[in-house]
Amino acid sequence: MIGIMEISLILFVTVLMEGGLRQASRFGITGYLPEGTTREEMVIDTVAEAAGGLITIDDAHLTTYVYPSFDDIGKPEPFEDDDDNGIQNGEESYIDINGNGQWDADMGAAGLGGPGSIVLYTINAEWEFMTPLFGLFAGENGKIPLRASLAVRNEPYPEPVEEEGA
Repeated sequence: MIGIMEISLILFVTVLMEGGLRQASRFGITGYLPEGTTREEMVIDTVAEAAGGLITIDDAHLTTYVYPSFDDIGKPEPFEDDDDNGIQNGEESYIDINGNGQWDADMGAAGLGGPGSIVLYTINAEWEFMTPLFGLFAGENGKIPLRASLAVRNEPYPEPVEEEGA
């Protein structure tokens, strides 16, 4: 019975994480800039509220990455494989898709993107079992990793206009 409760709680928390990402992405795709906060802060607050206190965003890791297309999610930045070993060795030329000045195994650029951007929302958290017995099966720290991801395309909203002198 305890095992069933533990597994049910893990599944419930995972559903809450997925629901929180869905709600956050619904807000993020609009480009709306609330007064007194940022889009990023609103996304974090939305996920935290949906989690119902079972996970805290301080302990979890929420990321948003922008990609050129849905096909590019999780792919490395393209490079010339001069020695045909399939590994970018630092000497080989590459295309810096995310603009950070270095080759990356994932071409996503951090942020929520602009109009029409493809954005991947991901939350990673660790779940600690309620009963220590099950924690023995979870690895070194007695916790299991939980993850939820969602990819969306931002709406074609108008870019915000900054006021002169601001």
